[in-house]
Amino acid sequence: MRRFSSRIISICFHFLFSYCFLMALTSCGSNTEPPPSTATLTAATQTQQLFTSPPPTSTFPPQPTPTIVCTDNLGFIEDVTIPDNSVVVPGKSLDKQWLVQNSGDCNWDARYRLRLISGDALGAPTEQALFPARAGTQATIQILFTAPQEAGNYVSEWQVFDANGIPFGDSFFIKIVVQ
Repeated sequence: MRRFSSRIISICFHFLFSYCFLMALTSCGSNTEPPPSTATLTAATQTQQLFTSPPPTSTFPPQPTPTIVCTDNLGFIEDVTIPDNSVVVPGKSLDKQWLVQNSGDCNWDARYRLRLISGDALGAPTEQALFPARAGTQATIQILFTAPQEAGNYVSEWQVFDANGIPFGDSFFIKIVVQ
């Protein structure tokens, strides 16, 4: 048994000596190992970052996020239907349309309104949603009117209002003669 244990010790010593000898040889020669890959470095860096303290926070107040401001504008182009001073019969339904240009750099959406600013509403609601239009495009605005029962000259003037209730651009109107 003693002989067996000394043999095991001898074998272990031999392996240990060989291992140390090989390690010494590889560390003395030129480095033939390829450099570590980027992925290895990234993983090592990420691991290192996990164990480091977070960077100090700034004592300066945060800067406000800039607000993008656009400019609303509307340019009247032409009457599409019912020219000014058209003669109409009492009680007639009128489909008035105007061609306009969204000449601002804001897109018109559901928050934009069309409102009566002077004259007779001619049976139309005095506030309506504005047809959506992208900046720089043309749009047709349409309002359905009803001619009054009484003869006379009538004007209904309208203007567009932004989401904050501020009017902008050209106003436009229908001007009729009821006979």
